[in-house]
Amino acid sequence: MIVHWKHLTCAATLVPALALLAGSVDNNHTVLTGEDAFRDYRTEQPGQFRKITVATLPAPYATPGVGNGPDVVPRPADAWPQAPAGFRVQLYASGLNEPREIRTAPNGDEFVAESHKGELLVFRGMTADGKAQQQSVFVTGLKQPFGIAFYPPGPNPQWIYVGNTNAVVRFPYHSGDLKASGPPQTIAEVPAGGGHWTRDLAFSPDGKHLFVSVGSQSNVNDPDTHPAEHHRANILEFTPEGQFERVYASGIRNPVGIAVNPTTGELWCSVNERDMLGDNLVPDYITHVQPGGFYGWPWFYIGGHWDPRLQGKHPELKDKVIVPDVLLQPHNASLEMTFYEGSQFPAEYKGDIFAAEHGSWNRANRTGYEVIRVPLDNGHANGEFEDFVTGFVTKDGKVWGRPVGVAVAQDGSLLVTDDGSKSIWRVSYTGGK
Repeated sequence: MIVHWKHLTCAATLVPALALLAGSVDNNHTVLTGEDAFRDYRTEQPGQFRKITVATLPAPYATPGVGNGPDVVPRPADAWPQAPAGFRVQLYASGLNEPREIRTAPNGDEFVAESHKGELLVFRGMTADGKAQQQSVFVTGLKQPFGIAFYPPGPNPQWIYVGNTNAVVRFPYHSGDLKASGPPQTIAEVPAGGGHWTRDLAFSPDGKHLFVSVGSQSNVNDPDTHPAEHHRANILEFTPEGQFERVYASGIRNPVGIAVNPTTGELWCSVNERDMLGDNLVPDYITHVQPGGFYGWPWFYIGGHWDPRLQGKHPELKDKVIVPDVLLQPHNASLEMTFYEGSQFPAEYKGDIFAAEHGSWNRANRTGYEVIRVPLDNGHANGEFEDFVTGFVTKDGKVWGRPVGVAVAQDGSLLVTDDGSKSIWRVSYTGGK
């Protein structure tokens, strides 16, 4: 166990709806390392920091691969998301279908992809108790929409881009639009069909490049012998008009969430790694993405570790595999990520990453089902992450909530979509109030 001297420490206990989590800000925190950094949902509590390193990874098949998917239950009457001391959690919206990615428009409206229904919703305003004041359907008829981006970057976008599972489309957009004013324009087709279906979007800071994340078609199929993996497990780069430019980075099994670091201008991603190598392999991860970088899938993982199912293939790539910045709990299913640019949270949160962890299916004891925070120092990570919002699993292992998307609202609070309870949660900072 390592002791550091920064950030929050206090962990909150489960509280009733809208209750303030009491406590204060402390200047030190402990970091779980080694085997203690892994564990499962029973050790997840707000304010707990962890650091998983390459040196602590077990051998493949140290434990068997298992199928342990969640049967989502209704939220129990006494269950509520937990956050660190000084924060409170409120219910922003409920009764939704399958809220997935959430993005804040420059004017403060919240756009949410209802992937199963093929819709894009818009939420506007906030009541005194933290709920949305207005809800509208922006557009219907989409094909498993996920990614959302506004173009050009800045306060006055003219288009809203949407990542369908098979194509990037865009709609004319003017600040304040609650409904699409025209039909979709198909910008670029992307690989689809089977496997990972989400397609996230991000523009470079200068607006000249559009990044599109495309997850693999399989768990560990060799692209050499499976043509369906062509241009999958990649982040692809296009012009804003849809002209393909290059494979920006490869070997990333499922880069579900992508975002541009406002401090460094680098592209970052949140990744689902492969399954069935054991409870503690392979770690999901969050990392900055090097242009032209190779991250291992399917032949290698977390550096030059050969996947035993493809042992010996492509030895010329072994030394080229990039080790990600932040290793997360294996099988967490790390989804959307965002950088905190608000001013409501304490100053030490500025520029940090928040990411939604949808939760495991390939682990004997569940892990994930939370929102994590990755502290950054001048835009760079040191490998630590914090359990930030937890409580979506009951003490007896029943799952009632599954975080998917995270966004910073105009007032600086954090909004979290949850397709388990079909809700959106709001996390605000109230300090000692």
